[in-house]
Amino acid sequence: MRSPKSLVALAALCLSIADLRGADWPRYRGPNQDGISTEKDWLGEWAGGQPRRVWKANVGIGFSSVAVVGGRVYTVGSDGKKKGGKDTVLCLNEATGEVVWSFAYDQDLDPKYYEGGPGATPTVSDGRVYTVGRHGAVHCLDATDGKAVWSRDVHKDLGLEIPDWGFNGSVDIEDGLAILNVGTFGIALDKMTGKEVWVSGKSGSGYGSPVPFRRNGQRALALFAAMHVVAIDPKTGRQLWRFPRKTDWNVNASDPVISGDVLWVSSGYGTGGAAYDIGGDQPRQLWFNKEIRAHMASSVVMGGSVYGVDGQGGDKNSRLKCLDLKTGAVRRPRPATFRRRRMAACCG
Repeated sequence: MRSPKSLVALAALCLSIADLRGADWPRYRGPNQDGISTEKDWLGEWAGGQPRRVWKANVGIGFSSVAVVGGRVYTVGSDGKKKGGKDTVLCLNEATGEVVWSFAYDQDLDPKYYEGGPGATPTVSDGRVYTVGRHGAVHCLDATDGKAVWSRDVHKDLGLEIPDWGFNGSVDIEDGLAILNVGTFGIALDKMTGKEVWVSGKSGSGYGSPVPFRRNGQRALALFAAMHVVAIDPKTGRQLWRFPRKTDWNVNASDPVISGDVLWVSSGYGTGGAAYDIGGDQPRQLWFNKEIRAHMASSVVMGGSVYGVDGQGGDKNSRLKCLDLKTGAVRRPRPATFRRRRMAACCG
């Protein structure tokens, strides 16, 4: 789940660097879903060290981030109506901000202790755009013109429970499958037809997105479920391991982060974060502390450090912190860390 911010501001921020002709960003948290871009030396391209805003666009209310592929920007926003409302998937020209196409579907704003609106970011893969709505509307659209290829309602069609704050995880594409963090421990749909391939269970899900990693040379996915962290085989949904992770109101909203054989997870409401060795058959906790209590913002791991936001959504006292990934000790990042290396975003 993203940190609280309006889509208008988010789009303006993300597109302020459109003229750099950057690499594609086809999904939430980038091509490797780790929040790290391979691009370098952005600061050297900005006059005075500041980005220049190229354009801004009103894309509605919500918490969806953006996907950028082939000169086009994809996002989702709500019209703000509490009854009879609609969410709209938008495709914008990266250079100008002009709307290339739009696709609307029924979805009320549904604010609950926050502004409401969509939380999942579009995923772009092989010329198609995959979106997930708050109440279970899943759409596969043609990336060229926005026409629907297929649509499903995982709540109505499959009987999956809607969590208190709706479905917010983005789609992960794995070998012909669209994997969603909905239901107990995720589901898989055929990415070409939308037909269900496997369903783990019908109880309420967590709020993050599936995160791919390698286990024993094979592709696996880590999911932050409502009360567990679980690893699954994406082809079958078979559980590889799991361990409990309980937070208030079952709000596990930030994504797990994996670096080598180390898994990092963090939750808000005072819960804190922990690192696990996942190189063996079962995870082994390396350390736990409450230095980073990430409510919704997913962390970034770089150079042996984990960078994360400690605090609740909307809390003005939230702070960016840096911890040693192996020990959990608080680190003070070097001033040039991000400038010399790659760009990273731990705010989701």
